Amino acid sequence: MQLKHLLPAALVAGTSAQSLTDVLAANNGTLSSLTSLLSANSELVSALSQAQNITILAPSNDALAAFLNSTAGAAAATDAGAVAALLTYHVLNGTYPASAFTNSSQFLQTLLSNSSYTNVTGGQVVEARLRGETASIFTGLLSDSNVTVANVNFTGGVVHVIDKVLTVPQSASNTAGALNLTSLAGALTTANLVGTVDGLNDVTIFAPSNDAFQAIGSATANLSVEALSSILTYHVVQGTVGYSSILSNTTLTTVNGGNVTISIVNGSVYVNSARVVVPDVLIAGGVVHVIDSVLNPNNTSAAPPTAGATTTTPAFPGASSATDVPFTSGVPPASTTVTSTPTRNPDATSSSTAGAAPMQTGMIGLGALFGGAAIVMGNM
Repeated sequence: MQLKHLLPAALVAGTSAQSLTDVLAANNGTLSSLTSLLSANSELVSALSQAQNITILAPSNDALAAFLNSTAGAAAATDAGAVAALLTYHVLNGTYPASAFTNSSQFLQTLLSNSSYTNVTGGQVVEARLRGETASIFTGLLSDSNVTVANVNFTGGVVHVIDKVLTVPQSASNTAGALNLTSLAGALTTANLVGTVDGLNDVTIFAPSNDAFQAIGSATANLSVEALSSILTYHVVQGTVGYSSILSNTTLTTVNGGNVTISIVNGSVYVNSARVVVPDVLIAGGVVHVIDSVLNPNNTSAAPPTAGATTTTPAFPGASSATDVPFTSGVPPASTTVTSTPTRNPDATSSSTAGAAPMQTGMIGLGALFGGAAIVMGNM
């Protein structure tokens, strides 16, 4: 739905804000599943109703039904903690009306701060921006959701109805598997770094693609664990969550101890000589940017192309490609896979869909899924 149509189409209009309970009751046709969920959990209603300066991203009936009939929904149904994390992830810490969305990405903090699900100081974030005239939200595993009805005001802030349940960002290793970064996942396992990287807080990870590892296959063939660890930790920055909105021409110190140079060239972001090809993949500990070549801690002078040039300085001079993708032998298939990368083009038309599902099945699932979340949410 176009943004210019959202403001007059807001389900609750006027200058006098209503309580959250009244707003949900008035919009039963769109939010009856959410209303039924909340009606069964008085502690949750109380917590949200008493909160101030928040934005609730409220999944529509179809969005909740589709989620409950998905693999992720089935998994969440057996984990009350995951349900509580999911719910708090749909509440933004601040009031953001439709007019706050722009053509530039904003990374907005949510109420999800449980350290079992996020290692980002101040709370896990969502990415919010416009695509064309559609307000869109990007979350874990490159999931995207669109605002279909905006600016439903209530006494504590504002509600936006969205067409897809948000995805809580996952660990770095699970995200690598889902994005088919199997070479990176295998390299982390080989270097015994999976637990270390997954446990870091406030990180920026520059993740080489499979093609990037394959392109330097000859250089990886006989690496010691120590040398591989040095390369991998050179791709990780701790203490700075470098979302694309704050990356600029600067240097960052990596876990390896060496520095990487961030350059903006013709609108593209480079890390030394590697170009960011997929930005802003949210993870539990921060953010991942997929890059098109492997960084070399022993060649920090590798640089992006100069004006008029079409090639970059190689990070591993003399390295040749391998027939097989390195480090992928024995890497188990991911339980979740990302099959496409959503566009963030401000001139594009959004394509997020929530899908359809039988509402009776959804309502039965809602009771089982959210029944144990009220106690956790009541302590917000």
